[in-house]
Amino acid sequence: MSQNSVFEMALEQLNDAARRLNLDASTLRVLSHPERELTVACPVVMDDGRIEVFTGHRVQHSSARGPCKGGIRFHQNVDIDEVRALAMWMTWKCAVVNIPYGGAKGGVQVDVTQLTPNEIRRLTRRFTVGIMPIIGPHSDIPAPDVNTNAETMGWIMDTVSMFQGSTVLDIVTGKSIDLGGSLGRREATGRGVMFNTLELLKRKKINPKKTTVAVQGFGNVGSVSADLLTKEGCRVLAVSDVSGAYYCEAGLPIADMIVYCTTSRNHLLEGFSAPGVSKISNDELLELDVDVLVPAALEKQITIANADRIKADFIVEGANGPTTPEAERLLTQKGKIVVPDILANSGGVVVSYFEWVQSIQSFFWDEDEVNSNLKRVMVNSFKAVWDVHESHGIDMRNAAMLIAVGRVAQAIKQRGIFP
Repeated sequence: MSQNSVFEMALEQLNDAARRLNLDASTLRVLSHPERELTVACPVVMDDGRIEVFTGHRVQHSSARGPCKGGIRFHQNVDIDEVRALAMWMTWKCAVVNIPYGGAKGGVQVDVTQLTPNEIRRLTRRFTVGIMPIIGPHSDIPAPDVNTNAETMGWIMDTVSMFQGSTVLDIVTGKSIDLGGSLGRREATGRGVMFNTLELLKRKKINPKKTTVAVQGFGNVGSVSADLLTKEGCRVLAVSDVSGAYYCEAGLPIADMIVYCTTSRNHLLEGFSAPGVSKISNDELLELDVDVLVPAALEKQITIANADRIKADFIVEGANGPTTPEAERLLTQKGKIVVPDILANSGGVVVSYFEWVQSIQSFFWDEDEVNSNLKRVMVNSFKAVWDVHESHGIDMRNAAMLIAVGRVAQAIKQRGIFP
């Protein structure tokens, strides 16, 4: 497998599941190819009057079980290979938690730190127009991802609405509450990470109050995961973002760090200080002697190069694809348990589904209802994966993939191949 291709990494995971399922070659060929890919050029008038052109992608992997669903990320490393992989992982993520969606993903190759807010807004609207032919409330529903947020989703919704001539609330999820978003959506992915961590600790008969945690990434997923795990009694020893990593043996003041990031430059931890808090490297964070490691940044952070030095007993994947297959095999051989991304970070798409349902009905739930429904889905999904993990004697990723790929393959079989 090429070390440079996350899509080949996703295909390897699919092929492993297909072998275990004895999946027929024809269905495997269908699942190995995205249904649709669109690449668009996005010319943007910059604040100084010059025109820059950015490249964007939208990939729809599978609509066998329902409309495609997936986030849009703005990042300088976005390419079609990454977007294909993320779209495929979204298909499995929706299937493993049994919501009626297929997988999609979008992205624009851009360093947002080099753009002004107005330039980001114009880029978002231009990208939206570019992908409008293939998105829609019943075909493909975007959501936030890396470097996009509720405000970005509001711009997308407004852009589509201007073309439609009416407000289209259900074109995206992850919107602000004022624009038809769901209560609990912002915290949903991190809350799902927390539920999965607690369910794992329960199976291993470990008290959360005696559990130490390190979280790589302090964006929406990482910060919420760290905050909620702290509130459950876990001691979060380290967190990091692109500006560096921070460590405190007594446990970090996560709530203070979140407040700090609301007003800091680029919303980063850079410059944060508190008694007992020291700076460490990102490599040191990944290799800390903690009970739980939550990689919640980008892909391929745990590789064959550092897997042997990972000391955490449990890795709960807050990010998409943070562990390469070679690294995971080594971790599994050493007795580590990896809760895979398609299960661990699926809370976001579950509450996105709740938001979509609420938008269609124009009937909105209170936050307790959202969170209790999320917990029910997460607990049931974890149990299903854990039961397959134990009964088949396989790692949790393969267990999750058996469930997910099996459900999508069954949908394809029942629908048949058009024409």
